[in-house]
Amino acid sequence: VQLQASGGGLVQAEGSLRLSCAVSGLTFSSYNMGWFRQVPGKEREFVAGVPWNGGSTYYADSVKGRFFTSRDNAKNTVYLQMNSLKPEDTAVYYCAATRNYVGTRRAVDYAYWGQGTQVTVSS
Repeated sequence: VQLQASGGGLVQAEGSLRLSCAVSGLTFSSYNMGWFRQVPGKEREFVAGVPWNGGSTYYADSVKGRFFTSRDNAKNTVYLQMNSLKPEDTAVYYCAATRNYVGTRRAVDYAYWGQGTQVTVSS
C-alpha cells in the first residue's frame, strides 16, 4: 500500500495550495480518507476527512471555510484545497486511509499513512 502526498511548498499568507494524495495497493473506493498535519513537538492534528463515496466532508474548526477536501475514485486520488492560508497552517501534511471508520477524526483509526508533504506559510 502506498499513499503519495504532493503539492506542498512555500506560500505567502492568504495564498492557496492544493495537495494531492495518490493511493495504490488497496481498493481506494472502499476507503475513507483523511488529512492530518503535524508540527514538531506536537501531536498529529486532524484537518479534514472525506468518506469512501465522496459524500459529506468534515473539517477541523480551525480550517472550516478555508480548506476543502475531495476525491476522485477513478484516479485513486484525494485532494485538499487550502485557501486563505495562515502562518499557523505551517506543518507537515499527511493523508491517511481507513476502511472501518467513517467520519473519524482520530489518527489511531487510520490504518495507512502517506509520507507527508511540507506546507510553509510566510507572514
